[in-house]
Amino acid sequence: MAADFVETGDVLGGSVADASVRLSSAPDAEAIGAVQARCWRSQYAELLPGAALAGLTPAVLAQSWREAIVRPPTPRHRVLVACSGTTVVGFVAISPASDPDTGPADGELAALLVDPAHQRSGHGSRLLSAAVDALRANGSTGVVTWVPAADQPRQAFLVSAGMVLDGARRSYRDEDGREVTEVRLTAALAER
Repeated sequence: MAADFVETGDVLGGSVADASVRLSSAPDAEAIGAVQARCWRSQYAELLPGAALAGLTPAVLAQSWREAIVRPPTPRHRVLVACSGTTVVGFVAISPASDPDTGPADGELAALLVDPAHQRSGHGSRLLSAAVDALRANGSTGVVTWVPAADQPRQAFLVSAGMVLDGARRSYRDEDGREVTEVRLTAALAER
């Protein structure tokens, strides 16, 4: 059963004058790719196959993000960025939920990453809050996300924000033959 997710605070800005969240644009793709590369290298180096880790260059990742920003598959797909001043320091990607057991009004946090040098500064919370507002605006009544089972800090952050582990798990084998398990977190999006 999903927990109710209710956030507080100013969604498009925080109490800190130079911190904000906004809809991404094509020029943000390079910064998003760089943030993802740094995050994955620091947080998921043990989970990613060697070949995949070597291919995680900001330029390669930026190309995919540029496409997602410029040509989203549906109007419910969005990428938002967290900024410190004018510098992109994190991002969140939202979409319709893709799991067969989710409802048509459920949304998904496909990615939520904050540059390691800017973590623990409220950017993750601002991104999550803005994502929830965008999902609500798209008509979503629930949210799901998948997290590597080994990523306890990310799970703790999402649980502290009101999400719950719903018991769903999925596993796959990577290119190196290692089994990777992910757990799903969910929340109902309570009305404001």
